[in-house]
Amino acid sequence: MSTVTLIGIDLGKHSFHLHGQDATGRMVFRKKCSRPQLFTLLGTTPSSTVVMEACAGVHWMARRIQALGQQAKLISPQLVRLFVQGNKNDFADAQAICEAASRPSMRFVSARNEIQQTVSALHRIRESLTRERTGVINQVHAFLLEFGISLPRGQAIIRRMPAVLAEHELARRHSNVVACALANKLARIACAILANGTNYRSKQAVSAI
Repeated sequence: MSTVTLIGIDLGKHSFHLHGQDATGRMVFRKKCSRPQLFTLLGTTPSSTVVMEACAGVHWMARRIQALGQQAKLISPQLVRLFVQGNKNDFADAQAICEAASRPSMRFVSARNEIQQTVSALHRIRESLTRERTGVINQVHAFLLEFGISLPRGQAIIRRMPAVLAEHELARRHSNVVACALANKLARIACAILANGTNYRSKQAVSAI
């Protein structure tokens, strides 16, 4: 049997589809493996190049495969799609990965180590919190507009929310008492969270301390 030099893996949560080929591009095997079976197979296969699409969990997988003595490479999924032949399925995707990796001009994605992954995760969390903060600020502005209070854009004005609300006493008429109280409460809670990271306390509670 020909020696396998290139293995394309279509990653899944619980199963993995492999396409192995030799130096001439001829298919040597196609296999479907569970996670333990995959590591056993790669641990007993002569050193070759293992290629996967860059997706969630792939960096850990690349490090694990490299520890088994294989060379792991990653390709952007957008580039792999160009090489899918026939009907799309898991084995066809694995073969397309091999086809893409065989191109001399192919651009590969660098596998990250644990430190790089941690830094990347922190950046994603920060971006998520920033989007959430912006959403809260926009929501507070929208609530205040419902009661005729228009404030300048940005988060700086939110830090002055208690003073702004004191200047704009919301009319608490019989038909909108609940709505006014809700808008007031939400605005003050958002102000406390965004400004100080503390729980909002009413003037009565503060004066009682």
